[in-house]
Amino acid sequence: MSGAVSASEALLGAVRAGRMGEAAGLLDGMTDAERRACLPALKDLRKELRAAPWDAASRKAYPALHAAGAACHTGAAGTATWLTAADLRWSQASPGVLLHVLGDRERDWLGDVAHRLAERPPLAQVPYELMSGLVRLSGCPVPTTETYVVGWIEQVGSLWQRGDTILQRLRQDPYTAELVAAVFEIPDIGSRLDWLFGDGPDSWFNAVAQLTREGALDRKATVDACVARLLRGGVPSDCRVFLRLLTALELTRDEERERAADWLALASDAVSTVASHAQSVLGSLTLDGELTPRQLAEMSGGVLFRTEKKLVRAQLVLLGKALRCDPSSAAELLPAVAQAFGHEDTDVQERALKLVERHLDVVPPEVRGEVVDAAEELSPGLRVRAAETLGLRGADRVPEPYVELLPPAPEPARVPPAPDSAVELAEEVGALLASGGDVAAFERTLDGLVRHGYRDRDALAEALKPVVTRLWWVDADPRYPSVEKYFRADPHGLEVVLATLLGQVSTATLHRADQHGPMTDPCVHSAVAAAFNARLWEAAHRLSTDPLPFLLATPTWGSGLLEPDELVARLDEYRRLGARPGETDFAQALLRVRRDDSAASAAAAERAAALGTAEGNRLALWLTTDGPSLPWSSRRTSGVRILLELGELDGVPGEFPPAFQRIGRPVSLFKARAYCAHYWDRAERHHWLAVVPGRRELVAARLLRELSSVAVEGTRGDASVLPLLAEAPGEAGEAVHLGVAYGLGARHPEDRLSAVDALLVLAAQGQLDTERLGADLGQLMRREAVKPLRLAESVRTAATTGAYATVWEILRAALPVLLADLATDGAAASARGFGELLAVAAECAELTGARGRMAHLAQAADRRGSSRLVTQARRLRATLDHGVAA
Repeated sequence: MSGAVSASEALLGAVRAGRMGEAAGLLDGMTDAERRACLPALKDLRKELRAAPWDAASRKAYPALHAAGAACHTGAAGTATWLTAADLRWSQASPGVLLHVLGDRERDWLGDVAHRLAERPPLAQVPYELMSGLVRLSGCPVPTTETYVVGWIEQVGSLWQRGDTILQRLRQDPYTAELVAAVFEIPDIGSRLDWLFGDGPDSWFNAVAQLTREGALDRKATVDACVARLLRGGVPSDCRVFLRLLTALELTRDEERERAADWLALASDAVSTVASHAQSVLGSLTLDGELTPRQLAEMSGGVLFRTEKKLVRAQLVLLGKALRCDPSSAAELLPAVAQAFGHEDTDVQERALKLVERHLDVVPPEVRGEVVDAAEELSPGLRVRAAETLGLRGADRVPEPYVELLPPAPEPARVPPAPDSAVELAEEVGALLASGGDVAAFERTLDGLVRHGYRDRDALAEALKPVVTRLWWVDADPRYPSVEKYFRADPHGLEVVLATLLGQVSTATLHRADQHGPMTDPCVHSAVAAAFNARLWEAAHRLSTDPLPFLLATPTWGSGLLEPDELVARLDEYRRLGARPGETDFAQALLRVRRDDSAASAAAAERAAALGTAEGNRLALWLTTDGPSLPWSSRRTSGVRILLELGELDGVPGEFPPAFQRIGRPVSLFKARAYCAHYWDRAERHHWLAVVPGRRELVAARLLRELSSVAVEGTRGDASVLPLLAEAPGEAGEAVHLGVAYGLGARHPEDRLSAVDALLVLAAQGQLDTERLGADLGQLMRREAVKPLRLAESVRTAATTGAYATVWEILRAALPVLLADLATDGAAASARGFGELLAVAAECAELTGARGRMAHLAQAADRRGSSRLVTQARRLRATLDHGVAA
């Protein structure tokens, strides 16, 4: 026993000192019993090192500890667990050392360890050299898990270390067949194969293809596995990689023919690149007479419903060739062609109609009837043509009048009262901190914090503790002034109120912030942001000095508007309690109070004056005088952008606090900075509309540069404010319409959808000026701030919701600007996507029965060629000349 203790002490001393060679030598002479006796001391050392700082000298023991602990475990499971432990991962022993200290075990034990390590997830970062060395020592079957196969792939690809080729390595590896077969079963393997091996003669793909030609790999099994992987689908990198491998295998005609069913499935459902390959294989088989008309019709049924226009057009070309080669196949193929009549692209519809017109005479009557019935799906313009050439039934019936389908205008929602209990309020706070909230949720929660802080601050603080534990300042070291600086620069929403309730911010800091606002805040957004922040600072400061019983400015409606009779009732309660209103809170209440109902305002003013308080008199005067009118605006250009400048807002009372006085200051393009703190932080923008409810132009003008960036610079997320601007009360003027115009041309789909939502809401409210929006879009496209292709996608989305007439009115005003450039210069400045825009306009004109003349359209329609632009210009002209309606 003393010998075992001596060996344990010697091993522990070598490990602690980081002497790897000495530790390995001691392990070589140990019995299993001696190793088990050493294990407790090694585990204690491991616990000790976990608590040591990262820069501690004791950390040099980690590699020796990693090797010694693995060697002293006598069970395979324990050894594998020790080798892959997270705390030992970053200072491991080398694979060579580990193989040395483990190599004297039984072969079955080594194989068990190898397979256990291979079953660990890739994040465990088990060295491939260790796993493969254990497989070699044990002679066990090679593991085919993700961790082992990925390690093998990376080892095969490390040419810079050895200088030979991938093909040579695969030839020399005795496990190549098993591991290549396993590659097809590993999820998301494509990204590793794609970047690691690339293209060229020494690529992984060419190496595998060569091994199949040499017979080292079973060719049929490899081809079947590759096709099966493509049928399974997956991430784009997987599809791309296995398609490249399939191409490198260079299938023979017999191999292609026997997999016809697979190509049919791939052409219908696979990603675009894979479907295109399958389509080309099937097309070749068709033209060689090795695909039956029934199979071609089955294939067409899947391909013609795809959204990729390139695939659909290629399929129609293939069908046309098949019909020319074998006219007798028309009975089976024309119903398949007719399925394209319902495609969203009218060019596809027209190609299909031409194909049907060319071959319809040779089909039986029942097939003709089936095709004619399908022609009902054609666009209105093509239905007129089909009525003449196909004898479309019911073509002479009077079309039903077009009815515009717009979403219902959003109804104003009341702000619920603050929660009654502190616990319920704390839950609301937790929800806001976790995921944010709208104006209503924020305002009711802020009011609840003020109310409960007035009633029982200690109970509220106790209820809040569990929900604010993740906020960094909760346990901040008081020796550092970081918390004070944090809340001096910005209230950070509700955080400043929460920190005040929990005693984490000083009254002096709150006083300075309440009196002087932010230290530096010169950006264009600061006018509304300063007012929003000032109210939060004031609420926090009053909580620590003279708590308010509740907030006067909590809105009645989610838009931020406050009913005048509610404000009068709150002032009356303040009078009863003898409470002193907050200066900033009362100023915000005045800006929010609704004054569009003169009778209600007059009655509320009378009751306010009867209160006999200074605030009551100010409210009475405010309700009986005209509020600040919208300032004048003027357009300015900045590069390709069109932006707005605002004049001074008249009518802001002089007794308003300084933060609210800033709302009336002019907005100057030349003084605005491109970037500021508010540019990066979008969390509070939706609250700015509630600072000045009914005056959304003030906010929209200040956000216009950010809104323009979604189209000009391709930024993401800034257009999310557009639906809120559309739903907000007040006039929708130049700034709102320009913002929507930029959003419709945004780079990212989610921003375009936000703009479409805003457009539809404005239209539903009767506040959309289609002439103004169309003119803005035309000018922005001319300046290349908005790309026609992006705009086409946006307006098509809006139209398909049922707003075809609205979209037509917008495009009727926008298109002549680009058509004029086309007529003058021969090529529009932004011709790419112009044809798509004309296609949307033509569809809207057809469905709504629009007629009349569009300036410069005739010149575009009279151009030579059959480009998308020319064909859609001709379609639009024909529609406007003849007045087609759905």
